[in-house]
Amino acid sequence: MFSGIVAAIGRITRISPLEQGARLTVDTAGLGLDDVVPGDSIANNGVCLTVVGIDGTSVLFDVSRETLNCTAGLDAPGEVNLEKALRLSDRLGGHLVSGHVDGVGTVRRFTPVGESHELVIVAPRALARYIARKGSITVQGVSLTVNSVADVDDGCEFSINLIPHTVRVTTLRNLAPGSRVNLEIDLIARYAERMMVAGEQS
Repeated sequence: MFSGIVAAIGRITRISPLEQGARLTVDTAGLGLDDVVPGDSIANNGVCLTVVGIDGTSVLFDVSRETLNCTAGLDAPGEVNLEKALRLSDRLGGHLVSGHVDGVGTVRRFTPVGESHELVIVAPRALARYIARKGSITVQGVSLTVNSVADVDDGCEFSINLIPHTVRVTTLRNLAPGSRVNLEIDLIARYAERMMVAGEQS
């Protein structure tokens, strides 16, 4: 589990093809690897990946073809948001995040509003019912609060206000109209739907 609070910005420096997927080499920059060993989980742009090797400040991850097909930002060199898995004693600064991407959204607008930025994203139609005003959502591994939401022809459009700190310390600063982003819906929304469906069937 994760909290959606980015600990460092890393960079994918190498992608080595595997028979079914790829091996990523990620320079972890300021993440700190003193407590990291092979087998640990680290979220990369919101995708939970298992450490398979450590070489200095670089960490190796094997990514399946299915994961590459269902996510954005892991198939080319570039910056990634990094977060180590939570310990039970850690402070939960964001919200509970599983690191399992539910879908890929598309940035419609990313514009300055005073000191902050407004980020507007179109999510796939299948995720629309899980996104609610003032609810939580994870974008590229970052825990964020939904400001507004509206159903549109091509899915669900929602807006987020990004404070200067969030823009400065995450890769969200690189977004532009047309950018593809990893989305994870709130776990509470997922379980609430399941309980409602089970209740209707009983």
